[in-house]
Amino acid sequence: MADLPPTTASRTPAPGSGRRPPQEYDGTQPFPDGPAKSPDGGRRLYVTVTGIIVVVPFIGLALAIWLLWGRAVSTTDLVIAAVFYIVSGLGVTVGFHRGLTHGSYTATPALRVALAVAGSLSFQGDVIDWVATHRRHHAFTDRPGDPHSPYRYGTGLRGQLRGLAHAHIGWLFGNDPTSHERYAPDLLADRGIRAVDRAFPLLCLVTLGLPFLLGWAIGGSWVTGLTALLWAGFLRIALLHHVTWSVNSLCHVIGERPFRTRRHDRATNLWPLALLSFGESWHNLHHADPTCARHGVDRGQLDPSAAVIRFFERCGWVRDVRWPDPARLEARRAGADRA
Repeated sequence: MADLPPTTASRTPAPGSGRRPPQEYDGTQPFPDGPAKSPDGGRRLYVTVTGIIVVVPFIGLALAIWLLWGRAVSTTDLVIAAVFYIVSGLGVTVGFHRGLTHGSYTATPALRVALAVAGSLSFQGDVIDWVATHRRHHAFTDRPGDPHSPYRYGTGLRGQLRGLAHAHIGWLFGNDPTSHERYAPDLLADRGIRAVDRAFPLLCLVTLGLPFLLGWAIGGSWVTGLTALLWAGFLRIALLHHVTWSVNSLCHVIGERPFRTRRHDRATNLWPLALLSFGESWHNLHHADPTCARHGVDRGQLDPSAAVIRFFERCGWVRDVRWPDPARLEARRAGADRA
């Protein structure tokens, strides 16, 4: 398989449960394994924390509307929010995704850890679980075993709507954990990444505390600190969450498919999300060539994450970057309409 780093590509892995998916899936029916199970045992704590991560940003939104009703948000709040959105967003796209998950480049140890820290500030979960889950998604894209496919409940209208809700947010609350040993053994063997993984709860406090402290320091009062927390903390996290989740859901249902992907894989390009997702919504090419460091390869397809990787390469901080190969791209473009 070309879509996983060498450490995990030697054989097709089974889903997180260890069960190999039935082979008779035809691409239209509900997944044979049925709906996601309800959480039980130790999984309940994980689901509770996930619920807090999902719900708290929206509480922040409600508070922001109440506090700022009739007033304009300050330039300071917007600048701090933009900085944290960019840093945490690129930590996810360049660090978690293109670097750690797919091995699109080799980073220096310091940059590898720094990007893992930046991605953890997104509040999207600890780095090893994020990577393991995403590798599993690529191993079973849009077929049984995929943890967040919008086709879990079939391709009919009702099933598709239910599937979109599942792919966007519902999968976070199920009892379908992914094996770190099976899908991310390379990260488990990395001391620096393990340290970042263990520090995730602390980094969640940092990603909320820093905006508050910056707002207080710049504005000179706890009120300015609170508004910075709301906009650069809660609302920034909520926006980045939904952009990331939209790649899981919308970018497998709506958009164009100029490149050929594996059977049942329906990943699409969705241009309205390109800038907010830092180029991740050029999702069809990504699934056609997962290790490629650039996702937006056609004219006019902006890919900020690829630009950052190029900058790191010129600085000597990354090497062995897997840039698009024209012949490889054309081979995947040919026959894409029959995928």
